[in-house]
Amino acid sequence: MKQASPKRILITGAAGFLGSHLSDRFIREGYQVIGMDNLITGTLRNIEHLFKLPNFEFYQHDVSKFVHIPGHLDYILHFASPASPVDYLRIPIQTLKVGSLGTHNLLGLAKSKKACILVASTSEVYGDPLVSPQAETYWGNVNPVGPRGVYDEAKRFQEAMTMAYHNFHGVDTRIVRIFNTFGPRMRLNDGRALPTFIAQALRGQDLSVFGDGQQTRSFCYVDDLVEGIFRLLHADYSEPVNLGNPDEITITDIAKEIIELTDSTSKLVFSDLPIDDPKQRRPDIRLANRLLDWSPNVSRLNGLRKTIDYYRLMDKIDLQETTQIYFKGDA
Repeated sequence: MKQASPKRILITGAAGFLGSHLSDRFIREGYQVIGMDNLITGTLRNIEHLFKLPNFEFYQHDVSKFVHIPGHLDYILHFASPASPVDYLRIPIQTLKVGSLGTHNLLGLAKSKKACILVASTSEVYGDPLVSPQAETYWGNVNPVGPRGVYDEAKRFQEAMTMAYHNFHGVDTRIVRIFNTFGPRMRLNDGRALPTFIAQALRGQDLSVFGDGQQTRSFCYVDDLVEGIFRLLHADYSEPVNLGNPDEITITDIAKEIIELTDSTSKLVFSDLPIDDPKQRRPDIRLANRLLDWSPNVSRLNGLRKTIDYYRLMDKIDLQETTQIYFKGDA
């Protein structure tokens, strides 16, 4: 009996934090993985262990330009995008283009290949929310012309374009709204709260807290998120789905936890809150519970321990590099 060929999946943003973990997961599941990344914010270090494998190939390419993949494709995961404020404020045009032109190109590829495509949206589509927790039915409170608008509106457009391809062209689509996620392979200098705090604590520097520190976030460990994405890809559901950990905590409290876990002598220093910084983040994950039988399993403290241990053991990371501390929001 002829053995079925492995499923073939394209993962954009494959050299980034989430994309690299997704590449690992689908390799373990026996898929033929095609990674794609322009390496503006990603690094080959995250996927160098995959290059020796026969079921992994990599293209350095900007998905904002025409995307061609020879042969059949079963699935596409569109995770190419700057995701931290340091990045998308530095390259705002590229951020808008990857969410618009890049999404258009990949939806067109999915249509031509008759592939299922899952796009990575974000809790930033909710903006600075006026309700908590944030459910998929909430339309958000977004400033389209503020400094964060280049990211927020790129993702909102991405969702609209994805639904248009689903409704008009019949493309098999999925939309995941990702809440703050953390774990190994996050860049220490990417500007988001957790890596910034961890880097400062490991160096014995004071931790930079914006505002009064009472704004909240809900942090999900990367393994839990990857599991949810895997389940969503294989579910028959085209509307957006929240994935995150509803265990809400203030920025001040998470900073104190990191100081304790790193045995640091660091103190907290406070400065002005950035423009349009969300005051609260907490996902309503009842839909994911019901649809995917999914909920996070790794506690925040256990996830932090794993993440801190990763940075301590990484001999390639230079803890003396300059850390930019303009963190503002979602992972």
